[in-house]
Formats: sequence, structure tokens, C-alpha cells
Amino acid sequence: MRDLTPEALLAAVNAWVAIESPTQDAEGVNRVSEHAESLLRAIGASIERIPGENSIGDILIGRVPGAANGPGILLLGHMDTVHPVGTLAEPLPMRVEGDRAYGPGIYDMKGGNAIAFSALAHLHATGKRPHLPVTVMMIPDEEIGSPFSRPYIEAEAEAKKHAIVLVVEPSGDFGRITIARHGIARYHLKTTGIPAHAGAYHSKGRSAIREMARQILTIEDMTDYARNVTLNVGIVHGGTHENMVPLHAEAIIYCLVPLPEHEAEVRAKLLALKSHDPDVKLEVTPGLYRPSFVKSPAIQRLYDHAAKLAEEIGYPVKGERVAGGGSDGNFTGALGVPTLDGLGVLGDGPHTHQEYLLVSCLVPRTKLLVRLFETLDASFGAKS
Repeated sequence: MRDLTPEALLAAVNAWVAIESPTQDAEGVNRVSEHAESLLRAIGASIERIPGENSIGDILIGRVPGAANGPGILLLGHMDTVHPVGTLAEPLPMRVEGDRAYGPGIYDMKGGNAIAFSALAHLHATGKRPHLPVTVMMIPDEEIGSPFSRPYIEAEAEAKKHAIVLVVEPSGDFGRITIARHGIARYHLKTTGIPAHAGAYHSKGRSAIREMARQILTIEDMTDYARNVTLNVGIVHGGTHENMVPLHAEAIIYCLVPLPEHEAEVRAKLLALKSHDPDVKLEVTPGLYRPSFVKSPAIQRLYDHAAKLAEEIGYPVKGERVAGGGSDGNFTGALGVPTLDGLGVLGDGPHTHQEYLLVSCLVPRTKLLVRLFETLDASFGAKS
């Protein structure tokens, strides 16, 4: 892509958005992967695919040579969305209204993928290379916590392999760059009671749902807004029939834990929970966990450099952001690899039927990525 124009970049974005790819649709995710692979091959990248498992699509890895050798840049993006197949037809068709371009996954995060690939294609079309080698890693299961991809991300992100990680998740607050992310922990709660006919033998039963209800109140009372530690019971299932004292109930707890010590504290409290009714069995099982990462001096240097480049382009960033939502940058940042996140598009409405990006951001944000690829060197790396 020699010329970076709003029309060309929006067409590039829409080519990604037109392929519906909910996480659970491995075929759809792999169609996105095939599109990404064709773009990478066109700029001379070598390709590796890691076959998915358990109805998860493949991981795609493309390696783009740099002008310099040595540890390079790991560019992270994800191909999956939360939107089911059919969303494009209704209720979120691709369309442009003023400065807003709509579509499923256009903001989170196909727009970011498209501008990152366009930045690399622009360098190639103008006879240039990124200064450092770039490993492009496209993830198929980020929206469900990257259970399949995490070990591969962490292996690819070792400091000895890559000096820097750039994540093209969407920009926060219409222009901020993410320099840290809180941890996200999930726990599974199960109660097992004693069934009985709810009419004739109610007193003989022990309700799993009643116990679960009491546990939910206890758990959500652990929220501490002053420290930004929140616990949300977001999914609850239980019972089989209204005339039966319920035998089983299950719930999933989503925890925001800004720092590792918060995660340890929440874990200890949840694992120490006891049944209010001794006749009801309570089980608490840890689930997926994205560790937090905090701003380091190396991340500060990366941010300062990006902010300076943005000023030169004439589309300044709006400051730093500590994000509550997780990304695959949590894994790399927690490993100590300098990670700059939120380098994707500006917009709003992620995971909703009002998801959009700002067309006016496409050219300057792509130029910012071009300049980062051109200027980042080993001095910004983990061992600088």
C-alpha cells in the first residue's frame, strides 16, 4: 500500500470485517487467518501456522525481516470477535455514517489489525523495511481469554526473542495509549444440595440455588472500589424444574485485580469460602487468569517515543491509559517485555451493536505505526 488514504485504509479494514469470526467458529477465524496470511506473503514474510484445538482456530505467525538483526518487535493482534455469524446482515451491517464506520469487530480489533498490516505493506511498497525484525502473531481466541494461545504467546514473547511488544488493540478514550493493564481472574463456583419434591417433601431438600444466592452476596461484597478491585458474578445456572428443590447451581465470577497482590488476596478469600448450609457442598475452582502488567521505565520510554512521533504527524495521543479490560499484552507485559498497547483505531462500542471506528483516525494511526516500525531499535528493549 504505497498511498495511505482514508479510502484505501477503510477498504483494508472492511476486508477484515467482512469475514465473520466469532471465537467458537474455527472455520470463520481461519478464513480471517487466510486473509492475513495472503497479506503477509505479499510483503515477503515467512509463515508459520499452529493448528488450533478444541474448536479453536489456528494461530498465524508471520516473520518480516528488519534492516537490523537481533531481537525484534512482536506485533500482537486477535482475529476473533464476540459477534455471532449473521451480525453483518443484521443488526450491525458495515456502513459509514459521517466519520463513523460500523461493523462487527471493526473497533475490537480488526481495524487495528488492518492498519498494522497496512503500515508494514506501506514500508514494503516504498522499498523500506522495519528497523527491527517484526514477528506478527494473530491470535484466534483472545475474546475468551486465550486459553489455547497463551503458552505460545509467552514462548514467542521471551525477552531473548523479542525486545518490544506492540499490541494493536483499540485506543482507549478516543486517543490514549495503554501503558498498563489490570489483571483479570475468573473463578467457577458450584453448589450441590439435596433434591426433594418442592411441595410434598420440601423440608427434606437442601437448595443449591439458595446457597448460591447467599454466596453471591458474600462474593460481591468483596468488591473494593477504593482499590479498583471488583468481583462480578456474571453467569448463574441452576435447577431443573420449579417443583424440585434444586440439586445443582453454578456461577462464574469475573474479578478485576489491578496488581498481583490483589489477585493473591482475592484467590485466598474465594478459596476459603464455606457453605452457609453444612448440608450443601461448595466448590470453588480457579479459571482463566490474565496477569496484570504495570508501567516500567522501558514502557515509559516507548510511550514517550510514540507520543513524540504522534506530535510530529499532527495527530497527538491524548495521554497514557491504565486499562481495566484484558488483552494478550497482559501476558507479555507480565513477563517483563516492554509492551505498548492500545495502538489500534479510535472509536467506541466494543462488543455491542453500535461498534464503530473513526475514519479520520485511519491515516494518522497508520502513519504512527509506520514511524514506530521505522524508528524502534534495541535501545527500547528489555535489556536497555
